[in-house]
Amino acid sequence: MRKVSVTEQEAGRRALREALVAACADAGASVAMLYLPDPDPTRRVLHLTLVSGLSREFAAPWSRVGLDDPVPVADAVREGRPVWLAGQEAVARRYPRLGLVLPYDFALAATPLGAHGTAPTGAGLVLLWPGAHGPDLEDAERKALEAGRGRLTRILVRASGDGCPILPAARPVLVRPLPPPTPGPAEAAAAMAFVRRLPGASCALDLNGTITFITPEAADLLGTPASDLLGSLPWEALPWMDTPTIENHYRAAAMSRLPRSFTTPRPGGEPVRFDLYPDNTGISVRITAAGDLAVSPEPFPPGAPGEPAPSRATALYPLMLLAATLTEAAHARDVVEKAADQIVPSLGAHAMALLAEEDGRLRIVGHRGYTAAHMADLDGTPVRADSATTHIMRTATPLFYGDRDEFLGAHPDAVIEGGMEAWAFLPLIASNRTVGLLILAYSHPHVFAPGERAVLTSIAGLIAQALDRARLYDSTHQLAHSLQTGLLPRVLPRVPRLDVAARYLPAARGLDIGGDFYDLIRIDDTHAAAAIGDVQGHNVNAAALMGQVRTAVHAGAGAPPAEVLARTNRLVTDLEPGLFTSCLYVHIDLAGHTAQLASAGHPPPLLRHARGATELLSPPPGLLLGIDPEAAYTAVEVPFGPGDLLALYTDGLVETPGRDIEEAITDVARRIDAAPAARPLGALADELVEHAPGGAPRTDDIALLLLRATSPKKNGV
Repeated sequence: MRKVSVTEQEAGRRALREALVAACADAGASVAMLYLPDPDPTRRVLHLTLVSGLSREFAAPWSRVGLDDPVPVADAVREGRPVWLAGQEAVARRYPRLGLVLPYDFALAATPLGAHGTAPTGAGLVLLWPGAHGPDLEDAERKALEAGRGRLTRILVRASGDGCPILPAARPVLVRPLPPPTPGPAEAAAAMAFVRRLPGASCALDLNGTITFITPEAADLLGTPASDLLGSLPWEALPWMDTPTIENHYRAAAMSRLPRSFTTPRPGGEPVRFDLYPDNTGISVRITAAGDLAVSPEPFPPGAPGEPAPSRATALYPLMLLAATLTEAAHARDVVEKAADQIVPSLGAHAMALLAEEDGRLRIVGHRGYTAAHMADLDGTPVRADSATTHIMRTATPLFYGDRDEFLGAHPDAVIEGGMEAWAFLPLIASNRTVGLLILAYSHPHVFAPGERAVLTSIAGLIAQALDRARLYDSTHQLAHSLQTGLLPRVLPRVPRLDVAARYLPAARGLDIGGDFYDLIRIDDTHAAAAIGDVQGHNVNAAALMGQVRTAVHAGAGAPPAEVLARTNRLVTDLEPGLFTSCLYVHIDLAGHTAQLASAGHPPPLLRHARGATELLSPPPGLLLGIDPEAAYTAVEVPFGPGDLLALYTDGLVETPGRDIEEAITDVARRIDAAPAARPLGALADELVEHAPGGAPRTDDIALLLLRATSPKKNGV
């Protein structure tokens, strides 16, 4: 692929910007967002590249979305269908995480970008409408959305076809909405005169919340010169307004585009009323002395008048989003990915690393933004060494360094990776013990205000709990996996004239130990036995019984199949485990070209004849092992000559909620039918397991054993 120039990339992004703004305006939407896929196809990630009608601060938590995340645009792109949310209730019901972090009234449409009849681009478009929108898209809005989707798709497809695919931006690019018509001088003067004649005071905010206009009356009422207010955020210029509730009122107006009012006390206790009137370009604010109006229940910020509150909504939102996200992190690697996705862009950090203590040394759990070489140098550092990271482990005290000089002054021997200028080192404390540390690095000098330090400490606490829980899960899962695999045959015996392939896949979720098993037993040069079974339950007892059943089958191998199952059944019943077991036992005579099968309630095997046809065998389904000690079993004999293939499996391969099991077995048979006769059994086994029915995470194990008879001239593997 030829190297794409910066000019080509910018031309493509400029075309996308114009198309995005036009789509937003034509559909009457208030916000538009364009997501592009990661350049690496193995990374299932969408990057927010363009955003219109929303501040970068609002967009930061959603700048990187995993394709499997419970987010509308991820669902739309992954499933290739549009997603429509009619309002706040629909958002909270279908996407609780989104509803928690953005509890505002708005309507949302997310749609994948892709031309009809062609492969999808992997990109997604999101439009938001004001909270007053109706429950359904109007025809004009739907047509505008489809037209915008088509135009954006054509730009992406054309750029890719020209050899210069448009790549996602490093951070979301803000695109201005279409501006209203510019008034003439006379109209502008009349508008200013109109504002001055109105009673009370007024100001204007842009979509970032910055004050862009303020009347002298408003400045007097707020007690701060207009020159100090212009270009600043109200909750930063006015410490008494630095509360999450006040900023939340602004966020609600900016997201819903609906008017909003609130009253709050000034220093000294006099209440002030704010009336917010938003549109797609900003927010107009009327400010009046509230007089005897009841004061909002929002308490006055702690500390003396003029002292900033310890936290603000801008920092609390990433904290809330991270808390919601980490509930879905099962493994330590999930904690790293989800934490990095949220806090790195939300807090303006450049890099992040998570470390944990193991045997007196620091180990890298995961990182984002740091080079692998730098992390390798840090990995294995003794906790007793003198460094910022080890200091955290020993003292559990956060460290903040606003610039390079401050950091090197405290740690002159530290090795600094290029581009890093400020750092936060935060202990990860869970159950009153330090389990690791979080490092955040910034690409520019950074002032860590007291409120931000408090929020960063809270973030570290959330990550600590999630990491501690995930590492315990990983350890337990590894123990369960080791026990499970230890009970299965490590290597199947080599049997002349028999090709064999086996696969075992544990359930996709949970720590339970499955009871699925398979086995191949060489009796002599021309005889072998095969068994497959499934013990009821997923726990240590099931695994223990599975081992005993395998032992019993081994002990009886060589006897007629019905007798092997009868002996095994008596053993299982005598053990009284309270569990039942299905089992299929096969005695193979390679010289006589036959196979005898007996079943104890196990799914029927499949036999593909050398001529190519695959049939479902139906041995009499005897009772499950462990129910009746006097149960009898019946064996059937089938031809099994060179080229014939026998497939034994557990129900995890063919059973899934909502799907007919006979249909699933037929699908497996069809795949076996379609496989070339000379195809290696390992490749066929992989295909069958890979295409096992599902969609939702599997809740059952899969065991598969494939047996193929060969001619006397070929030794099987």
